[in-house]
Amino acid sequence: MLPSGVFSENYEQDKAILRTRLRWSWFFILLLLLALGPLIIPEAYLGALCLMSIFLIAVLGLQILVGYCGQINLGQSSFMGVGGIIGCWAAMKFNLSIEPTLIIGGLASAVYGLIFALPAIRLKGYYLALTTLAAQFIFHFVFTRVPSDFFFGTYGGFPVKSLSLLTGTTLNSPNSIYYLIICVTVIFTFFAFNISRSRLGRAFMAVRDNDIAAEVMGINVIVYKFLAFVICAFFAGVAGVLWGFYMRYVNVEQFTLWQSIWMLGMIIVGGVGSILGAVLGVIFIRLIQETVNVLGPTLVAAFPAQYGISVIFAGMSLIIGLIVIIFLIYEPRGLAHRWRLIYRSYHLWPFPY
Repeated sequence: MLPSGVFSENYEQDKAILRTRLRWSWFFILLLLLALGPLIIPEAYLGALCLMSIFLIAVLGLQILVGYCGQINLGQSSFMGVGGIIGCWAAMKFNLSIEPTLIIGGLASAVYGLIFALPAIRLKGYYLALTTLAAQFIFHFVFTRVPSDFFFGTYGGFPVKSLSLLTGTTLNSPNSIYYLIICVTVIFTFFAFNISRSRLGRAFMAVRDNDIAAEVMGINVIVYKFLAFVICAFFAGVAGVLWGFYMRYVNVEQFTLWQSIWMLGMIIVGGVGSILGAVLGVIFIRLIQETVNVLGPTLVAAFPAQYGISVIFAGMSLIIGLIVIIFLIYEPRGLAHRWRLIYRSYHLWPFPY
Protein backbone atom coordinates (compact mmCIF):
# COMPACT_ATOMS: atom_id res chain seq x y z
CA MET A 1 0.00 0.00 0.00
CA LEU A 2 1.38 3.38 -1.06
CA PRO A 3 0.57 6.87 0.25
CA SER A 4 -1.79 9.06 -1.75
CA GLY A 5 -0.11 10.59 -4.81
CA VAL A 6 2.57 7.90 -5.06
CA PHE A 7 2.17 5.69 -8.12
CA SER A 8 4.33 3.75 -10.55
CA GLU A 9 5.21 5.27 -13.91
CA ASN A 10 7.02 2.22 -15.30
CA TYR A 11 7.59 -1.45 -14.58
CA GLU A 12 10.91 -0.87 -12.81
CA GLN A 13 9.19 1.34 -10.24
CA ASP A 14 6.32 -1.12 -9.89
CA LYS A 15 8.58 -4.04 -8.95
CA ALA A 16 10.83 -2.05 -6.60
CA ILE A 17 10.83 -3.12 -2.94
CA LEU A 18 11.39 0.39 -1.52
CA ARG A 19 9.26 2.94 -3.38
CA THR A 20 9.11 5.99 -1.14
CA ARG A 21 11.69 8.25 0.48
CA LEU A 22 10.41 7.33 3.94
CA ARG A 23 11.02 3.63 3.30
CA TRP A 24 14.49 4.34 1.97
CA SER A 25 15.19 6.44 5.08
CA TRP A 26 14.14 3.64 7.42
CA PHE A 27 16.20 1.18 5.38
CA PHE A 28 19.37 3.25 5.71
CA ILE A 29 18.71 3.79 9.42
CA LEU A 30 18.46 0.02 9.88
CA LEU A 31 21.72 -0.55 8.00
CA LEU A 32 23.39 2.16 10.08
CA LEU A 33 22.23 0.55 13.33
CA LEU A 34 23.53 -2.82 12.18
CA ALA A 35 26.87 -1.26 11.21
CA LEU A 36 27.16 0.43 14.61
CA GLY A 37 26.04 -2.70 16.49
CA PRO A 38 29.34 -3.44 18.29
CA LEU A 39 29.53 0.19 19.45
CA ILE A 40 25.99 0.54 20.83
CA ILE A 41 25.06 -3.02 21.86
CA PRO A 42 26.64 -4.80 24.87
CA GLU A 43 28.65 -7.89 24.01
CA ALA A 44 26.14 -10.29 25.63
CA TYR A 45 23.27 -8.91 23.55
CA LEU A 46 25.52 -8.85 20.50
CA GLY A 47 25.89 -12.61 20.81
CA ALA A 48 22.11 -13.00 21.00
CA LEU A 49 21.80 -10.92 17.82
CA CYS A 50 24.34 -13.17 16.07
CA LEU A 51 22.40 -16.31 17.00
CA MET A 52 19.17 -14.65 15.91
CA SER A 53 20.70 -13.84 12.52
CA ILE A 54 21.96 -17.41 12.06
CA PHE A 55 18.52 -18.83 12.77
CA LEU A 56 16.99 -16.25 10.44
CA ILE A 57 18.94 -17.66 7.48
CA ALA A 58 17.69 -21.19 8.20
CA VAL A 59 14.11 -20.00 8.75
CA LEU A 60 14.16 -18.00 5.51
CA GLY A 61 14.98 -21.21 3.64
CA LEU A 62 12.23 -23.01 5.52
CA GLN A 63 9.79 -20.23 4.62
CA ILE A 64 10.56 -20.68 0.92
CA LEU A 65 9.82 -24.40 1.15
CA VAL A 66 6.87 -24.36 3.58
CA GLY A 67 5.35 -20.93 3.11
CA TYR A 68 5.80 -20.47 -0.63
CA CYS A 69 5.90 -24.03 -2.02
CA GLY A 70 3.59 -25.60 0.55
CA GLN A 71 5.87 -28.54 1.46
CA ILE A 72 6.16 -29.57 5.11
CA ASN A 73 9.68 -29.88 6.55
CA LEU A 74 10.39 -31.21 10.05
CA GLY A 75 14.08 -31.79 9.42
CA GLN A 76 15.50 -28.30 8.88
CA SER A 77 17.84 -28.69 11.84
CA SER A 78 19.34 -31.81 10.25
CA PHE A 79 20.03 -29.91 7.02
CA MET A 80 21.64 -27.24 9.15
CA GLY A 81 23.74 -29.88 10.90
CA VAL A 82 24.93 -31.55 7.68
CA GLY A 83 26.04 -28.21 6.25
CA GLY A 84 27.71 -27.17 9.49
CA ILE A 85 29.61 -30.40 10.05
CA ILE A 86 30.70 -30.97 6.44
CA GLY A 87 31.55 -27.32 5.82
CA CYS A 88 33.55 -26.87 9.04
CA TRP A 89 35.24 -30.25 8.52
CA ALA A 90 36.37 -29.19 5.03
CA ALA A 91 37.65 -25.89 6.42
CA MET A 92 39.68 -27.62 9.13
CA LYS A 93 40.92 -30.39 6.84
CA PHE A 94 42.03 -28.26 3.90
CA ASN A 95 42.57 -24.91 5.67
CA LEU A 96 39.91 -23.09 3.66
CA SER A 97 38.73 -19.51 4.05
CA ILE A 98 35.18 -18.66 5.08
CA GLU A 99 33.79 -18.03 1.57
CA PRO A 100 34.37 -21.54 0.10
CA THR A 101 33.43 -23.02 3.48
CA LEU A 102 29.98 -21.43 3.27
CA ILE A 103 29.52 -22.72 -0.27
CA ILE A 104 30.66 -26.26 0.61
CA GLY A 105 28.36 -26.36 3.64
CA GLY A 106 25.42 -25.09 1.59
CA LEU A 107 26.04 -27.57 -1.23
CA ALA A 108 26.48 -30.51 1.17
CA SER A 109 23.16 -29.67 2.80
CA ALA A 110 21.52 -29.19 -0.61
CA VAL A 111 22.62 -32.69 -1.68
CA TYR A 112 21.25 -34.12 1.58
CA GLY A 113 17.98 -32.25 1.00
CA LEU A 114 17.84 -33.52 -2.56
CA ILE A 115 17.95 -37.12 -1.29
CA PHE A 116 14.77 -36.54 0.71
CA ALA A 117 13.18 -34.51 -2.05
CA LEU A 118 13.09 -37.63 -4.24
CA PRO A 119 10.32 -39.39 -2.24
CA ALA A 120 8.81 -36.11 -1.02
CA ILE A 121 7.74 -34.95 -4.49
CA ARG A 122 5.16 -37.76 -4.59
CA LEU A 123 3.86 -37.22 -1.05
CA LYS A 124 1.65 -34.69 0.70
CA GLY A 125 0.48 -33.86 4.21
CA TYR A 126 1.36 -36.23 7.03
CA TYR A 127 3.35 -38.55 4.78
CA LEU A 128 5.58 -35.69 3.66
CA ALA A 129 6.04 -34.63 7.29
CA LEU A 130 7.14 -38.15 8.21
CA THR A 131 9.61 -38.21 5.30
CA THR A 132 11.31 -35.00 6.41
CA LEU A 133 11.17 -36.16 10.02
CA ALA A 134 13.20 -39.19 8.94
CA ALA A 135 15.94 -36.82 7.76
CA GLN A 136 16.43 -35.72 11.36
CA PHE A 137 16.84 -39.27 12.70
CA ILE A 138 19.02 -40.43 9.81
CA PHE A 139 21.32 -37.45 10.38
CA HIS A 140 21.83 -38.41 14.03
CA PHE A 141 22.12 -42.11 13.23
CA VAL A 142 24.83 -41.60 10.60
CA PHE A 143 26.98 -38.93 12.24
CA THR A 144 26.98 -40.54 15.69
CA ARG A 145 28.47 -43.65 14.09
CA VAL A 146 31.18 -41.90 12.10
CA PRO A 147 34.68 -42.96 13.26
CA SER A 148 36.40 -40.49 15.55
CA ASP A 149 39.17 -40.04 12.98
CA PHE A 150 36.69 -38.10 10.84
CA PHE A 151 36.14 -35.71 13.75
CA PHE A 152 39.88 -35.23 14.27
CA GLY A 153 40.05 -37.67 17.17
CA THR A 154 36.91 -36.59 19.03
CA TYR A 155 33.45 -38.16 19.13
CA GLY A 156 30.42 -36.59 17.42
CA GLY A 157 32.01 -33.20 16.86
CA PHE A 158 35.17 -31.14 16.78
CA PRO A 159 36.40 -27.61 17.62
CA VAL A 160 36.41 -25.02 14.86
CA LYS A 161 39.33 -22.64 14.68
CA SER A 162 39.22 -19.03 13.51
CA LEU A 163 38.77 -18.75 9.78
CA SER A 164 39.87 -15.98 7.44
CA LEU A 165 38.52 -14.22 4.39
CA LEU A 166 39.94 -14.70 0.92
CA THR A 167 41.71 -11.39 1.45
CA GLY A 168 43.67 -12.96 4.32
CA THR A 169 41.91 -11.11 7.15
CA THR A 170 41.49 -13.44 10.14
CA LEU A 171 38.09 -13.36 11.83
CA ASN A 172 39.07 -13.91 15.45
CA SER A 173 37.34 -11.08 17.30
CA PRO A 174 33.66 -10.81 18.34
CA ASN A 175 33.22 -7.72 16.17
CA SER A 176 34.60 -9.36 13.03
CA ILE A 177 32.40 -12.43 13.58
CA TYR A 178 29.39 -10.16 14.09
CA TYR A 179 29.98 -8.32 10.82
CA LEU A 180 30.44 -11.59 8.94
CA ILE A 181 27.17 -13.03 10.23
CA ILE A 182 25.25 -9.79 9.63
CA CYS A 183 26.58 -9.42 6.07
CA VAL A 184 25.67 -13.02 5.18
CA THR A 185 22.23 -12.58 6.75
CA VAL A 186 21.55 -9.38 4.80
CA ILE A 187 22.60 -11.05 1.54
CA PHE A 188 20.41 -14.10 2.08
CA THR A 189 17.47 -11.96 3.21
CA PHE A 190 17.82 -9.96 0.00
CA PHE A 191 17.84 -13.16 -2.08
CA ALA A 192 14.82 -14.53 -0.19
CA PHE A 193 12.84 -11.34 -0.83
CA ASN A 194 13.67 -11.47 -4.52
CA ILE A 195 12.99 -15.19 -4.87
CA SER A 196 9.50 -14.64 -3.49
CA ARG A 197 8.88 -11.88 -6.07
CA SER A 198 10.41 -13.66 -9.08
CA ARG A 199 9.04 -16.12 -11.61
CA LEU A 200 10.45 -18.91 -9.45
CA GLY A 201 8.54 -17.64 -6.42
CA ARG A 202 5.29 -17.33 -8.37
CA ALA A 203 5.72 -20.92 -9.57
CA PHE A 204 6.26 -22.03 -5.97
CA MET A 205 3.03 -20.32 -4.91
CA ALA A 206 1.13 -21.91 -7.78
CA VAL A 207 2.34 -25.35 -6.66
CA ARG A 208 1.37 -24.52 -3.09
CA ASP A 209 -2.15 -23.38 -3.97
CA ASN A 210 -3.00 -26.23 -6.35
CA ASP A 211 -0.32 -28.42 -7.86
CA ILE A 212 -2.72 -29.98 -10.36
CA ALA A 213 -3.78 -26.58 -11.70
CA ALA A 214 -0.13 -25.50 -11.76
CA GLU A 215 0.80 -28.53 -13.87
CA VAL A 216 -2.07 -27.80 -16.27
CA MET A 217 -0.72 -24.26 -16.66
CA GLY A 218 2.64 -25.67 -17.77
CA ILE A 219 4.58 -25.59 -14.49
CA ASN A 220 6.81 -28.62 -13.96
CA VAL A 221 5.70 -29.44 -10.43
CA ILE A 222 8.43 -32.03 -9.82
CA VAL A 223 11.23 -29.67 -10.82
CA TYR A 224 9.95 -26.82 -8.67
CA LYS A 225 9.49 -29.05 -5.64
CA PHE A 226 13.08 -30.19 -6.13
CA LEU A 227 14.24 -26.57 -6.35
CA ALA A 228 12.32 -25.62 -3.20
CA PHE A 229 13.97 -28.43 -1.21
CA VAL A 230 17.43 -27.58 -2.56
CA ILE A 231 17.09 -23.85 -1.81
CA CYS A 232 15.73 -24.58 1.67
CA ALA A 233 18.57 -26.97 2.45
CA PHE A 234 21.22 -24.63 1.01
CA PHE A 235 20.07 -21.82 3.31
CA ALA A 236 20.18 -24.22 6.27
CA GLY A 237 23.68 -25.43 5.34
CA VAL A 238 25.05 -21.89 5.28
CA ALA A 239 23.40 -21.23 8.65
CA GLY A 240 25.01 -24.41 10.01
CA VAL A 241 28.49 -23.26 8.94
CA LEU A 242 27.95 -19.90 10.63
CA TRP A 243 26.70 -21.70 13.74
CA GLY A 244 29.83 -23.84 13.96
CA PHE A 245 32.07 -20.87 13.27
CA TYR A 246 30.34 -18.73 15.89
CA MET A 247 30.19 -21.45 18.58
CA ARG A 248 33.80 -22.50 17.83
CA TYR A 249 32.57 -26.08 18.11
CA VAL A 250 30.24 -28.21 16.01
CA ASN A 251 28.57 -31.35 17.31
CA VAL A 252 25.76 -33.64 16.20
CA GLU A 253 23.84 -33.02 19.44
CA GLN A 254 23.54 -29.31 18.68
CA PHE A 255 21.08 -29.96 15.84
CA THR A 256 18.03 -31.53 17.45
CA LEU A 257 14.46 -32.24 16.45
CA TRP A 258 13.31 -29.53 18.85
CA GLN A 259 15.24 -26.97 16.83
CA SER A 260 13.40 -28.05 13.69
CA ILE A 261 10.07 -27.73 15.48
CA TRP A 262 10.89 -24.30 16.88
CA MET A 263 11.93 -23.07 13.44
CA LEU A 264 8.58 -24.20 12.11
CA GLY A 265 6.97 -22.42 15.07
CA MET A 266 8.82 -19.24 14.13
CA ILE A 267 7.15 -19.35 10.71
CA ILE A 268 3.71 -19.91 12.26
CA VAL A 269 4.13 -17.02 14.70
CA GLY A 270 5.60 -14.67 12.09
CA GLY A 271 3.28 -15.62 9.26
CA VAL A 272 3.34 -18.44 6.72
CA GLY A 273 4.19 -17.32 3.19
CA SER A 274 5.88 -14.05 4.12
CA ILE A 275 9.57 -13.19 4.28
CA LEU A 276 8.71 -10.41 6.73
CA GLY A 277 6.87 -13.06 8.75
CA ALA A 278 10.04 -15.16 8.94
CA VAL A 279 11.97 -12.15 10.24
CA LEU A 280 9.33 -11.21 12.83
CA GLY A 281 8.87 -14.82 13.94
CA VAL A 282 12.59 -15.35 14.53
CA ILE A 283 12.87 -12.11 16.49
CA PHE A 284 9.79 -12.89 18.61
CA ILE A 285 10.65 -16.51 19.50
CA ARG A 286 14.37 -15.88 20.00
CA LEU A 287 13.63 -12.96 22.34
CA ILE A 288 11.46 -15.25 24.46
CA GLN A 289 14.16 -17.93 24.51
CA GLU A 290 16.85 -15.42 25.46
CA THR A 291 14.62 -13.98 28.19
CA VAL A 292 14.14 -17.43 29.72
CA ASN A 293 17.89 -18.08 29.47
CA VAL A 294 18.61 -14.83 31.33
CA LEU A 295 15.90 -15.11 33.99
CA GLY A 296 16.27 -18.88 34.55
CA PRO A 297 19.42 -18.82 36.73
CA THR A 298 18.02 -15.82 38.64
CA LEU A 299 14.82 -17.68 39.51
CA VAL A 300 16.77 -20.78 40.53
CA ALA A 301 19.01 -18.71 42.80
CA ALA A 302 16.03 -16.92 44.35
CA PHE A 303 13.86 -20.04 44.82
CA PRO A 304 16.22 -23.03 44.99
CA ALA A 305 13.72 -25.29 46.73
CA GLN A 306 10.72 -24.55 44.52
CA TYR A 307 12.35 -24.36 41.11
CA GLY A 308 15.06 -26.57 39.70
CA ILE A 309 17.14 -25.54 36.72
CA SER A 310 15.58 -28.34 34.63
CA VAL A 311 12.06 -27.13 35.48
CA ILE A 312 12.86 -23.56 34.45
CA PHE A 313 14.29 -24.43 31.07
CA ALA A 314 11.68 -27.12 30.42
CA GLY A 315 9.13 -24.38 31.00
CA MET A 316 10.55 -22.56 27.96
CA SER A 317 9.21 -25.30 25.72
CA LEU A 318 5.82 -25.01 27.42
CA ILE A 319 5.75 -21.22 27.00
CA ILE A 320 6.72 -21.28 23.33
CA GLY A 321 4.30 -24.13 22.64
CA LEU A 322 1.44 -22.15 24.20
CA ILE A 323 2.41 -19.10 22.15
CA VAL A 324 2.30 -21.12 18.92
CA ILE A 325 -1.14 -22.52 19.87
CA ILE A 326 -2.45 -19.04 20.67
CA PHE A 327 -1.27 -17.74 17.31
CA LEU A 328 -2.82 -20.69 15.49
CA ILE A 329 -6.17 -19.94 17.13
CA TYR A 330 -6.31 -16.14 17.34
CA GLU A 331 -3.73 -14.92 14.78
CA PRO A 332 -3.35 -17.69 12.17
CA ARG A 333 -1.82 -15.30 9.61
CA GLY A 334 0.94 -14.29 12.02
CA LEU A 335 2.66 -11.10 13.07
CA ALA A 336 3.26 -10.06 9.45
CA HIS A 337 -0.49 -9.80 8.84
CA ARG A 338 -0.95 -7.77 12.04
CA TRP A 339 1.85 -5.45 10.95
CA ARG A 340 0.18 -4.92 7.56
CA LEU A 341 -3.09 -4.01 9.28
CA ILE A 342 -1.31 -1.48 11.51
CA TYR A 343 0.55 -0.08 8.50
CA ARG A 344 -2.66 0.36 6.52
CA SER A 345 -4.38 1.98 9.49
CA TYR A 346 -1.51 4.46 9.69
CA HIS A 347 -1.96 5.39 6.02
CA LEU A 348 -5.76 5.62 6.23
CA TRP A 349 -6.02 7.51 9.52
CA PRO A 350 -8.25 9.40 10.33
CA PHE A 351 -10.49 7.95 7.61
CA PRO A 352 -12.27 4.60 8.21
CA TYR A 353 -11.92 3.42 4.61
